[in-house]
Amino acid sequence: MPFKIISYSLRGDTIQNWIIRYTFFLLGVMLIAFGTAITIKMKHLGLAPWDVISVALYQKLGLSIGTWTVLMGIFLIILTLIMRGKHINIGTFLNTLLLGPMLDFFLWIDILPNAAFSWTDYLWLCAAIAIMGTGGGLYVSGGIGAGPRDGFMLTISDHTHHSVSKTRIIVESLAVGIGYILGGPVFIVTFLYTFIQSPIFQLSLKVFTRFQQGRYPGAGGKIIGVENS
Repeated sequence: MPFKIISYSLRGDTIQNWIIRYTFFLLGVMLIAFGTAITIKMKHLGLAPWDVISVALYQKLGLSIGTWTVLMGIFLIILTLIMRGKHINIGTFLNTLLLGPMLDFFLWIDILPNAAFSWTDYLWLCAAIAIMGTGGGLYVSGGIGAGPRDGFMLTISDHTHHSVSKTRIIVESLAVGIGYILGGPVFIVTFLYTFIQSPIFQLSLKVFTRFQQGRYPGAGGKIIGVENS
């Protein structure tokens, strides 16, 4: 996600605007969980960097993929707080606590397509990445806050003075390396997730933010400044 800072003005928020913002946030997290569940079904093609670790830990130690997603989020929040990061807020905790259970739910209800080990798997994977990118733009447009992974990378970027793009590449490469060592599913698509998902995220963020501010003035907060990485 190619934005370093998105500032919001929350003054004068009405109850309706808060409801709209949290609705967008929750729907966004739900879409991310749904898309992630599809990618896990197609994991032979590779998973997103952080999901490689969650699946590897699930395969090694049990529990559920969603549980490991939550635990990893908590771990990253702790690291961010130790580094005195300023990108931790209510949305960070909500993202951490909701994404994992939603992911487990979508995997449990078993309505998702199973891998056919054919060209159709690539179609499902592309659809899943598009869903995840759309979900990311949807939840960020609510202005509730960044997730634990983005908050961690933004904090690293602040401390090292590297761009978010460079920081993301370094941090996610480390995540892939750790996941691979643990036996997680890594394939060529693993290295393409960010490049495919980012344009979709940018577009959906712009669309949903304009929708909220046009239809419900003040919802999602006013974007005061966006700094490209």
